[in-house]
Amino acid sequence: MSLTNEQKGMLQAPLDPRHVKPPPQGKYGEYVDSHHVLSEANRIFGFDGWGYTITRLDMCSRIETTDSKGNAQVRVGYRCTVQATAGGVVKEGAAVGTGMAKPDNEADAHESAVKEAETDALKRALRSFGNTFGLALYDKTKADVQAPPPPVITDAQREELMLLCDRLNVPVDRFLSVGGVKDLREVPASQFGQAKQWIEAEGKKLENNNA
Repeated sequence: MSLTNEQKGMLQAPLDPRHVKPPPQGKYGEYVDSHHVLSEANRIFGFDGWGYTITRLDMCSRIETTDSKGNAQVRVGYRCTVQATAGGVVKEGAAVGTGMAKPDNEADAHESAVKEAETDALKRALRSFGNTFGLALYDKTKADVQAPPPPVITDAQREELMLLCDRLNVPVDRFLSVGGVKDLREVPASQFGQAKQWIEAEGKKLENNNA
């Protein structure tokens, strides 16, 4: 099954700056977190419309050292490669994760490193699909990092405004001109109540003028 036009449109849509996180301390580069990436994958592809496979996972480093207080410490690194699949499209990403722990808890270091490597590799694989997964952050101009337009009125609300204009003999074109929009589909949802009030007030003016 291939990606639908609707899904392609969502993948090409700008990244909402609300989901962009500043770089962690000691690192550089803004990012989108894993919760956002996975939520977007489920939203766009569907819970059962995508998946991923770990194609490589191996330990690439292990060092016995000490922490800043001189206590013994084990630091490990894992390399992971992931293939993400959605709509018959396969994307690959790779990453390295690190973990550290006391020697008695070395397993914790391995678990932390594997988790980080897998998560980052998956994020990088999904990134190739579109802006919402973080691709927009790789453009220095940030042209595709934009706040989404405000929601507009529903079809039912649009029909209600049209019927109100018709009942009160208020020209729809006049309403659009005053509101600064070209079509009723552009009326912001937050202004639906104000739009009704304006039409009702305009209808009373017309009625009084014709009396």
